[in-house]
Amino acid sequence: MTSRIDAVLDAARARLDRLAPAEVPAALRRGAHLVDIRPAAQRQREGAVPAALVIERNVLEWRCDPTSDARLPQAVNDDVEWVIVCSEGYTSSLAAAALLDLGLHRATDVAGGYHALAAANVLADLAALR
Repeated sequence: MTSRIDAVLDAARARLDRLAPAEVPAALRRGAHLVDIRPAAQRQREGAVPAALVIERNVLEWRCDPTSDARLPQAVNDDVEWVIVCSEGYTSSLAAAALLDLGLHRATDVAGGYHALAAANVLADLAALR
C-alpha cells in the first residue's frame, strides 16, 4: 500500500517538468532562478549551491509570490521560472507544486536535489554562473 505522503509526492511530481542536474546551468543561463530551500544547518553540513537564492521552505511562497508584500525583487510576475532545490529532491517537489498552486506556472525542481547536483559535478558549473 502506498503511503499518503507518497501519493501526494507523486501527484506533485506529475504536475512538474523536473530538471535533471545537468539541465540546471542552462536554465540559469535562460533566466531561471535557482532557489535553495534547505535549512541553514543542512546547508552548512552539505555545502552551498552556487548561484542559488537561499529561501528557507517556511517562507518560500511569500518570497516568490509577486502579489505578496514580502516578495523578493525577482518575483516580478507569474512567468518567472523558479527552480527549487532541497537535499534529495523530495521537499523541493512539494514546494514547487505549492508555487504552481499560487499561479507560478513555470515552477519546478531539481530531480535528486543537492546530492544529485554534487554527484553530477554541476556545482562548479553553477559557481561559474554567479
